Amino acid sequence: MRLIDERYLATPFYGSRRMAAWLARRGEAVNRKRVQRLMRTMGLEAIHPGPRTTTRDPDHEIHPYLPRGVTIDRRDQVWSTDVTYPPLEDVYMFLAAVIDWHSRFVLSWRLSNTLDGRFCLEALDAALEGRRPEIFNTDQRCQFTARASTGRLKEEGVAISMDGRGRALDNVFVERLWRSLKYEEVYLKSYRNVREMESGLEGWFAFYNHQRLHQGLDYRTPAEVYHDPTPINPRGKETPRTIT
Repeated sequence: MRLIDERYLATPFYGSRRMAAWLARRGEAVNRKRVQRLMRTMGLEAIHPGPRTTTRDPDHEIHPYLPRGVTIDRRDQVWSTDVTYPPLEDVYMFLAAVIDWHSRFVLSWRLSNTLDGRFCLEALDAALEGRRPEIFNTDQRCQFTARASTGRLKEEGVAISMDGRGRALDNVFVERLWRSLKYEEVYLKSYRNVREMESGLEGWFAFYNHQRLHQGLDYRTPAEVYHDPTPINPRGKETPRTIT
């Protein structure tokens, strides 16, 4: 699963056939069916205009994707969340984070050893302490479409948005966050236990928010952009991003 995850970050267009062939070249004798099962477990799907494999409950409420055509030019305009799977030595954990699109600031994160959805709701509750977004975007996995999650957002008067089926890049800001996290922290370490992982993640998220300079933010940190209303462009002209 770790090899699959690393390869997917580099070539997200690899489906199970290519992934199985790539693994075979590395001496990992594994058939396509097992690769399909592992990719499904990890929530990975090759980028292509087809149906998504993200697990969702057909009885849960699905909402349209709202940020399309919207110019992102202020904090708390759009937040989004997602789940990824950082590895321990012999098992995978589940990590959820909430990010502000305008500043790339990580508002909260939670780690869990089960995928029951409680940790996703805890991350949402932590992010909503003293603030709220206009739009909250997720994918269609059941942890985010459950009534506990959507009901919490409705209580706060937040517009709910969900990625379109087959739109792998609708949540691109979180996908970029996971890529940075894995290459800069997770794949450089070999966590032996949950305590080591929590400590490593806590240090990296603090670095990401308060020290890591972003080219897209004119080499400011996410915390500086989130907490300072000064336009991102140093010449005083805003450089908003319109979501297509």
